[in-house]
Amino acid sequence: MRVITGSARGRRLKELEGLETRPTTDRVKEGLFNILQCDIEGRRVLDLFAGTGQLGIECLSRGAASAVFVDRREDAARLVRENLDLTGLRDRARVARGDSLEYLRTLGETFDLVFLDPPYQAGLLEPALELLTRFDILNPYGIIVAEHPADKVLASPERPYRIRRTYRYGKIGLTVFRRDGNEENEE
Repeated sequence: MRVITGSARGRRLKELEGLETRPTTDRVKEGLFNILQCDIEGRRVLDLFAGTGQLGIECLSRGAASAVFVDRREDAARLVRENLDLTGLRDRARVARGDSLEYLRTLGETFDLVFLDPPYQAGLLEPALELLTRFDILNPYGIIVAEHPADKVLASPERPYRIRRTYRYGKIGLTVFRRDGNEENEE
């Protein structure tokens, strides 16, 4: 597992032991960052269910302003810190150990880009999406990327959020959600 491009290009990231964490495959990660390539620089990123932190680290490497990594496992939070140190990106990052859903309930900041990649069988994806949209933590034109089994169809959220597109990579699906701007307030 390596950083694809940017300031930390080619750096190998450490991985968690065991089967509880399922890192995003290289093929899916490459496709994901092709989709997002123009939406990263200068943005504030939230990597929820961070695992190894590879998605947020890739964003920081590509010029994101900052990233917050959240994972409930102590070994995962420690590994994210180690990977941030390996890549030299810790100065723009914050790691929070705790329940991702509880983190969303108590969050007092907004983001431009949110990654959701919970364990598939845990049933956490829909509740996380519901909290993200209910508390409206995305800035105007913000993006949520949800990784899920390819055969899973995610429900359309209420405005100002909408599904932009779902991509399939074998057995893995990526659904990209967009938040509309504040057009009614911009006149």
